[in-house]
Amino acid sequence: MASVPSLVSLCLLVLSHACSAQLEQVTSQHGWTRVRGEQRRGEGYSLDECQFSRLSAREPDRRLTSEAGVTDVWDENDDQFRCAGAAALRHTIEERGLLLPAYTNAPKLVYVDQGQGYHGAAIPGCAETFQSQEESQQQQDPRQGFRDQHQKIRKVREGDVIALPAGVADWFYNDAQTPLVLVQIMDTSNPANQLDNNFRKFFLAGNPQQQIQGQRGQFSGQGFQSIFQGFDEQFLAEAFNVDTDLARRMKNENDNRGVIVRVEDRLQFLTPEFSEEERSEYQRGRPANGVEETFCSARLKQNINDPSRADVYNPRAGRITSVNSHNLPILRSLRLSAQKGHLYQNAIMAPHWNMNAHSICYFTRGTGRVQIVDENGRSVFDGEVREGQILTAPHNFAVVKRAGGEGLEWVAFKTNDQAKISQLAGRVSSMRAFPEEVIANSFQVSREEARRLKFNRDEVTLFSPGSRSQYRA
Repeated sequence: MASVPSLVSLCLLVLSHACSAQLEQVTSQHGWTRVRGEQRRGEGYSLDECQFSRLSAREPDRRLTSEAGVTDVWDENDDQFRCAGAAALRHTIEERGLLLPAYTNAPKLVYVDQGQGYHGAAIPGCAETFQSQEESQQQQDPRQGFRDQHQKIRKVREGDVIALPAGVADWFYNDAQTPLVLVQIMDTSNPANQLDNNFRKFFLAGNPQQQIQGQRGQFSGQGFQSIFQGFDEQFLAEAFNVDTDLARRMKNENDNRGVIVRVEDRLQFLTPEFSEEERSEYQRGRPANGVEETFCSARLKQNINDPSRADVYNPRAGRITSVNSHNLPILRSLRLSAQKGHLYQNAIMAPHWNMNAHSICYFTRGTGRVQIVDENGRSVFDGEVREGQILTAPHNFAVVKRAGGEGLEWVAFKTNDQAKISQLAGRVSSMRAFPEEVIANSFQVSREEARRLKFNRDEVTLFSPGSRSQYRA
């Protein structure tokens, strides 16, 4: 028989494993161990491989040309995307351009960087609530004469953030004369993605593969291609109850227009006309109410470009506006959020760290300088950033931004629906929370110097430029 000490040791070993397992489960639920989640899906990606020893402000690596626009793609195999578990692309849609319906294997956030247009999303199980009838039939049998019926279509404009769950097919259309520019971030390490950590986009129309031959390896070793290409036309004919000729045309085998096609005439669909009051509400951003927030009528977008909706504002430094699960509830299930930052000339965003998320920044306007520091005190990025680049600030790494002579604007996509930061300087900083004696002894400075470190900056988050903050590229 086993001795008592052996039995005690065995019990302690079992308890320690159980506690470790519970801790891993809890931290995963709060988004603290996203890389371990990748390993759970069989990616084999370990923490040792995500050192972020050298970051860079990345511009797109590929440009895919379509009939009515272009698609710029960042290399998802770059370390900062791979370790953050994200993929990025940008669509530029010309006038009368239609971005073909497609869905992805991961939840995504879409930021409207420029222009305006329409967005449609096909949410499974929801009714086609937009209906119209032929005029000749309206006074007769209301069950007949339907011209069309479809799910809700939303007007989008510059500054909108649009949230889409994994597997929801959507499309965009540009009805304006200026380009519609859409920046998309896909959270491939999200629990909703049950495949590996690679980004996949499934098109429901067209033959986009023709436009990217020779670019293989960009998306999991695959190109864009309509899923209907792989089905037998007889199956399609039976499934849709149509003839085989129409089923064959669904496969679009000779369609070389790419992922953004041009509509010959204006795209016709159902959308209610705004009254002046409704138009004013739309421009201000309509607040949520309990009736709207059902699954099928849930709000999918929020504008973060309106200065009147800023969460932080300093008239000498700039403003910050956030969208999270508090003001856009669908983000709770996606576990994502976004933040729009606008720094005036030479202003500074307080040094800080992201407490519970990676922050993937797309710079929309101007120039500036960014520094990012790791846990060893090493600068993993210290350089200039400019419009059109993406830079990832990893979870817990310290970050500081300073605008150049033209100011600096960005949108940060964050991998938590209630992303939080902790500041190193300013009125709500960690430094303010420490006693003067702790600061004095930590830095080997006098009490007076500790007091200056603690109280010399009385601004919150955004700092106005001073004599020492002149920007140099």
